[in-house]
Amino acid sequence: MASNASDTLIEISGLKFAYGGREVLKGIDLKIPRGKVVAILGTSGSGKTTLLRLVSGQRKPDAGYVKVEGQVVHELDDEGLYQMRRKMGMQFQVSGLFSDLTVFDNIAFPMRELTDLPEVVIRDLVLMKLHAVGLRNARHLMPSELSGGMQRRVALARAIALDPMLIMYDEPFSGLDPISLHVIANLIRKLNEALGATSIIVTYDVVESLKTVDYVYFISEGVVAAQGTVAEVNASRDPFVRQFVDSLPDGPVAFHYPAKPLAADIGVVAT
Repeated sequence: MASNASDTLIEISGLKFAYGGREVLKGIDLKIPRGKVVAILGTSGSGKTTLLRLVSGQRKPDAGYVKVEGQVVHELDDEGLYQMRRKMGMQFQVSGLFSDLTVFDNIAFPMRELTDLPEVVIRDLVLMKLHAVGLRNARHLMPSELSGGMQRRVALARAIALDPMLIMYDEPFSGLDPISLHVIANLIRKLNEALGATSIIVTYDVVESLKTVDYVYFISEGVVAAQGTVAEVNASRDPFVRQFVDSLPDGPVAFHYPAKPLAADIGVVAT
């Protein structure tokens, strides 16, 4: 994606990371421009969530770097990383809500921890965030009293509690019914525009993401396998892209994890 340095919020170059001896990212190169919604697509286990952890400084790369606002994340000291994370919001794969806090207190938590705002201001801000996700009157409920879709919306409200410059969504569409899914997708787009933020959506839901985002990166085998605008992706004849977009069972992405033949694995001798 072509962009000037001043327009680039995140720059990732030569990024490698392994869990033990299992290499997950083998040289990722990509850029996230300011003010855009960008999808990172790939199969389960392709390293999408790991990529978010590297962007937020939860993990350090084995090689390469992640730059956010021109700063190399893994080179920041504790205070620098803390200051950077204050500008980030994160919606986790599972809601990540505090089960013993009400909806209201879940949203208020980052405001109370990270600001000196008086409670009267926090109250108004929490109600505004909950109103944005359609749950203002659910503020007294506990997370256990919410449906899965409602929990996702509360998690989204908490992710934007401090009006972050960067919002990261880890599988925001997973496990949602069609109505909730459509609501969440629209909210991501509208909130990004309203806050003037930049958003990264990590998902394997191609159909919904292509309705929401400006640009797409496909990750496979630890590298960027394809990329493009929504129009470019829809028009692409690349076999990898077509397999994802058209949900094809056969293509570059194999169903089976690499292994020796079944007969050899279970001791069956061919005759």
